[in-house]
Order: sequence, then C-alpha cells, then structure tokens
Amino acid sequence: MPKKAFRGGQLKFLQESDLEKIHAAALQILNEVGIKVPLAEAFKIYKRSGAKVDPGDMTVRFPHKMIENALQNAPSEILLCGREKSNDLVLGDKFVYAGTGGAELKVLDLETKQLRKSTLKDVADLARLVDALENIDFYIRPVVAQDIPQELLDINKYYASLANTTKHVMGNVYFPEKVAEVVEMAALIADGKSELKKRPIISFITSWMLSPLTLNAGVTEILIEIARHNMPVALSSVAIMGLTSPVTMAANLALTHAEQLSGIVLCQLINPGTPVIYGGCPGVADMKDMSFIPGSIERQILNAAISQLSQYIDIPNYNLAGVTDAKIPDAQAGYEKAFGLALAALAGSNYIHHAAGRIKDGVAYEQYVIDNEIIGMAKRAVRGIQVNEETLAIDQIIDAGPGANYVASEHTLKFFRDEFFQPRISDRKARKAWEDSGCLDARERARLEAKRILENHQPLRIPESCDAQIRKKFEIVYH
Repeated sequence: MPKKAFRGGQLKFLQESDLEKIHAAALQILNEVGIKVPLAEAFKIYKRSGAKVDPGDMTVRFPHKMIENALQNAPSEILLCGREKSNDLVLGDKFVYAGTGGAELKVLDLETKQLRKSTLKDVADLARLVDALENIDFYIRPVVAQDIPQELLDINKYYASLANTTKHVMGNVYFPEKVAEVVEMAALIADGKSELKKRPIISFITSWMLSPLTLNAGVTEILIEIARHNMPVALSSVAIMGLTSPVTMAANLALTHAEQLSGIVLCQLINPGTPVIYGGCPGVADMKDMSFIPGSIERQILNAAISQLSQYIDIPNYNLAGVTDAKIPDAQAGYEKAFGLALAALAGSNYIHHAAGRIKDGVAYEQYVIDNEIIGMAKRAVRGIQVNEETLAIDQIIDAGPGANYVASEHTLKFFRDEFFQPRISDRKARKAWEDSGCLDARERARLEAKRILENHQPLRIPESCDAQIRKKFEIVYH
C-alpha cells in the first residue's frame, strides 16, 4: 500500500480563467515562437511528427493538435516506489509528498560546523539520515561525490543512495550511456526489468531546458535515453524573472508552461505513455544585483501557482520549496523554508523537492532534521479539519455538560494522536525545564538528533547475493 498522503489544493493563486489565459499564452508561444533545438536527433523527432521546423536556426514550432495528443498520451498518475512498499508514492490528484534535492558541492560538517567538500560518504550518510526521518518521503541525491572520478559518479551515487534508504531514489546522470547502466543496476535490486517497470524504485531528473526556450543538447540526449527506457522522469526548467523570462509572474508562468509542454511532447513522441513529471521550477533574481534568490516570497508564490498549471493539464508535478538564502540553519532559513513549504503543500504539489536540507551554497545535516519537522507541520495543515458526527462529538459535550474536563475521556484517547502533530525537536517545555536541560536552541537540538540517527540507524540492506552481482557487473566504490 502506498505511503499515506493527503490532498492539497486548498490554496489557489490562480482562478480558472487565469489558468485558461496562461495555457493559451503558452500555446501561442509554442506556435509562433517555438523552441530552439540544437540537437539533430531531437530536431528530427519533432520534424517527423508534424512540427513546423526551420533548419536554418534549428527552431521548432508546435501545432496545437501536437500538444493535445501528447497530453492525452502522458499518464495522469505515476507510481514511484521504494524498496519497501510502505514507501511507495502515487503522484497526481493533488497528493502531497516532500523530499530532498540538489547537486551541492559543499556540506556543513556536523562536527566542525564549517563548509567542506561533499563526498560519496555524504551521499550515503544523508540517505541513511533521511531513511529515519518520517516526514521526508523520497531521496534525491543532494550532493556531488567529489572524491570519485566523474565516470563513476552515476552508478555509485544511485547505488550508495539505494543501499542506505528504502525510500524512492531520484537523480540525474551525466552521460547518455549511463542511463542503461543505472536502470540495469536498479533492475537487479528490483528483481528484474519487468518488476522495475511495474515498481520503479528509481527515477530521473533532467535539466534539459536552457531558458528561455532553448534545449540543452547534452541533457536532451540523456532525456531521450530515459524516455526510450520508459522510466519516470522530471523535466526540470528554471526560467528566472527579469533574467531569462519577462519580469512579471504571469509571463514567467506562461514561458515556463510552454517549456514544459515542449518537453512532454518530446517524451511522448519517443515513447507514448512515458511517465513524465511536469517540472517547472520558476526562479527569481534580485533586481539590485541580478543574484539568484531562491528564498524569495515571489518564488514561493510562483511555485505554488505552477502546481495549478500542471493540475490544469492533469500531469503530476515536480515542484520546489524549502529553499533559502540563509547560510546556516538559522531563523531566516526557518521562515523562508516554512513559508515556501506551506504554500507548495497547500497548492497540492505532488513531489516537492529541495524540501529538506539545503542552505545557501550547500547542505547541513541538522537542517534535514529541522526540515523534517517543517514538512510534518505543512502536511498537518494540508490534512485540515475533519468534520463528521464522530469528530463533532456532540454526544460527549452533552453528556459531560458545563465545566467538564475531557482529558481522560475515551474520545480524547481515540483522537488525540491524529489531531495533534507531534514534533521531534521543537521545544515545548516550560522555560525552567528548558534552562535545566542546557538552553539548547533548535539548531543544536537538531544537530544532536542527526548525530544520534547516524550513530544508530541502519536501513534495510540490499541482499548480499544481489550486492555481489552488482559489484561484479559494475565498478562500485562505495562500501
């Protein structure tokens, strides 16, 4: 049975008429402007399927019917599995899940509290930490293993991740030929290619679009391979307000939506039914110095709104929230992350990546623990208030009468665990008790909890026979 999830969608920045206008604008962009396709193979795929092409400048324009056909072929629900079925996720229908993200080069060390280069051990340790954090639903490899050769990165990051968590694992690859290698390795763990197709324990991300409206040739090669393997794939594109899109939110959404539609078309032309995840992640620049500001409130609004556009075309979405411009796990990190996660979750975002762990220019172990708490609170908000005969408890109120105390009632005992979110590290003690326990702030409490988990938690291991097969077939350096 899939992991329990709740439907968002309570928050709507865009009305139905707004969605219609933005979708129509995106169709107009694709029909009149099109996209630049500097990869011959992708250009041919579009051309032979009825797109209007210009070989001179390698642009491709899309008839409306072409987009409609692709949307009909793309699945509206996608199953992403964990090694344990209790961690399976069903994307679509405004179900909300949240997890990690990133390809950071720095880690805030748990011991020294200083930034250092990320390693393969960090990939494994962060997976193990996430495996124990109940509100984090999936694992996207958050850091680059800089201590191994680039040609070994893809297979080893996937293996180190899968070996240390039973949650779903998503990632990128750097070379087209590595797609088949990673899929083959995952199939060994999943007990065969047919089982992997039924229960995909891995999926892929491709940052295939260089906004505005230009394919990244190298990454598009990888995307084509993923679609041929019929594996779930998120189409990540980041149009930045005022830099790579017009400065208004509406224009940014229209441009991002157009880019996403062009990617959905490509995947469905290659392999109809490819489980493609709408991955628009609008960005914002600081107009004072043109720096990228991921924690801005405008970006949080955009990423909630982009979920509505994916819902409008009935395609599961890969969203972004939980990012911050803070350099350490501090108050700024807290309010930027909490605000973004709440908006994305209440908008019904299916697959919220970057929801845990990230700080400016890196990740922090203790931030994963803090963000686990924020995600849990956001999910509680999504769950909302259940109103029925039992929860209204009219009989209990009548029977108890004025001046009653409900602490020991059967109704309280039955419902209190579900009604209240139970935090892991938030301090709710009286001030004197907090002082007596060392006056620890949230960051220090989270740091101690992260250390405790890493010292004690051991995830379900890959069976020895399977591990031996994988090590015989591939160059696995993780131990």
